[in-house]
Amino acid sequence: MTPFSSLRRALLSLSALIFAFSVHAQPSGGPYGPIRLNYELPQVDGSIYYVAPDGQAEQSGLSLDQATSIEAAFEKAVTGDAIVLRGGTYRTGDLVFNQGLVIQPYADEVPILKGTAIADEWEALRDGLWRVKWETLFPMKPQPWWRRHREAARTPMYRFNNDMVFVDGRMLRQVGWPGELDENSFYIDYEEGYVYTATDPEGKTLEITVFDNALTRSTKEVHGMAPSTVGPQVRGIVFTQYAYRAIEIEGYDPEEVSPESAHGKDVVGSVFEHCTFSYCSRVGGYFRGDGLVIRHCLVSHTSTEGLFILSSNDVLIERNIVTHNNMEKITGYYVTAIKIFNQCYRVTCRENLIIDNEDSSGIWYDVGNVDGLFVNNWIQNTDNGFFFEISKGAVCAGNVFVDCPQAIFILNSERVRVYQNTMVNSTVTFERTNRSAVGDHFDWHPASGPGVEERHSHVFMGNLLYADDNHRGPLLKFRQSEVLKELMTEPQVERIEANVYVQDGYVNDGPLIQWSPVSGEGNSVLLDTHEELNALIPGFAEGSQSFVGYNGSMFHGKETLRFELMPDFAGVRSQADLPKEALEALSWKKRDVTFPGAFPPAD
Repeated sequence: MTPFSSLRRALLSLSALIFAFSVHAQPSGGPYGPIRLNYELPQVDGSIYYVAPDGQAEQSGLSLDQATSIEAAFEKAVTGDAIVLRGGTYRTGDLVFNQGLVIQPYADEVPILKGTAIADEWEALRDGLWRVKWETLFPMKPQPWWRRHREAARTPMYRFNNDMVFVDGRMLRQVGWPGELDENSFYIDYEEGYVYTATDPEGKTLEITVFDNALTRSTKEVHGMAPSTVGPQVRGIVFTQYAYRAIEIEGYDPEEVSPESAHGKDVVGSVFEHCTFSYCSRVGGYFRGDGLVIRHCLVSHTSTEGLFILSSNDVLIERNIVTHNNMEKITGYYVTAIKIFNQCYRVTCRENLIIDNEDSSGIWYDVGNVDGLFVNNWIQNTDNGFFFEISKGAVCAGNVFVDCPQAIFILNSERVRVYQNTMVNSTVTFERTNRSAVGDHFDWHPASGPGVEERHSHVFMGNLLYADDNHRGPLLKFRQSEVLKELMTEPQVERIEANVYVQDGYVNDGPLIQWSPVSGEGNSVLLDTHEELNALIPGFAEGSQSFVGYNGSMFHGKETLRFELMPDFAGVRSQADLPKEALEALSWKKRDVTFPGAFPPAD
């Protein structure tokens, strides 16, 4: 199976949904990721600079036949100008600018920015090894908060180095000494400055990283110019093989509780569309600034984060593909495909395909975020698909989660409303602990979110939860630290109703729901049906249905990822009393809500 085989399968299955429904389909089925376009010349107030892989710095760049170098263009372009790239490979990086530029391809050409150089001066050694002297190396240590005593047996220290080596475009993995080398690996002697491989370089292209990043949008003086607050508009560019990250948009990172008016203002209105960020040794990009849009991009083969959004407000992340994050299998690093971090307000994640991130969380709103919107996304083979931690307020609606150990994880947060999602072999968890700002490992983080006694007011309504023999354990969990038993006696959730729970007939008998808090002995209780929850807390689980040991008709085509319910499924009719915010998020009318989960029944 190729690395992208499950991605292709999902895209084919999702594309069928476009034709299956003209109304109501959540998610829509795409298109996701970059679309090949023929770009017209941008309409800008300033100059258009043409650049080419073989462009000469001394050329003006003001016409196609006078194409300049990409480095020269970034040195002289100012806000209101555009840089238009001819197709081909640019082996360049560490380009710094501070102006509001339009950056795009010429016509339908494909510019590829690469952070590697070709290594061609290999020295043959004994035992089938080769080595090359390499001047630009990127040794790195883990962050100070990484707990080596917990992870030492899982993640070797050399895995934190940022160097990458490619053979004919195939990435090799780093090992700890030459005796471990095989055709899929490389070793670096950092003291002597040599890269070793067990691959005969004859007739092959071997590339080694030489640039830390592609573009840095600085907030400092650059090239003799004061910084603009206007963000760049970047379209149609491929960024690949960078030793740390492809993109860095600088800005203020508050390390204290910060009002939204105090951050996100350094660079405003950045747009990235139809771009590819791949094979970045750590992060696809760090993005800061209000009004950020990332749309129709492919983010693949990154390590700690695919996209990292920091301290920004009114952000849109839409129709992207994010796959194969944590390609190096680093543990203890809180890796995630998309991280929304540190007091971001109103970040919308809509219609994204997050797939095959098996050792990574999916989309994580982490620390102090407010009023997130997570709607119509497809999450597959990814842990913690929607992760909302130490934050205040979110709507999670119309999403599909397939084979996610934890589809939705709400941790130490308040006011998360979960409407009309479909979970297939994917657990939902609401949890609160006694974690607070007092003595916390990350200092101010807990102070930016709700206090311990404010972690409540969640809603869980109109959802479909299904498990077959590939799933074990409860479908829905409400957990609470035992030390809170006397302090927090009320439920985390204020409404839980009109949900449908299905355990396939071949599943071993087991609980449907884990519930906490409870009175009396013990800290939680396991429930086999929603009726038991209703008996425990009258008024809860109204309008819900449970099908335990179910062997009847269910999905249109589970094997082909067609999760529309069959009309003869006994639980196909379920009318959640959705509030206005849910209907608006889903673009539904009240009359549309006649089924559980994300999809209307199949015809």
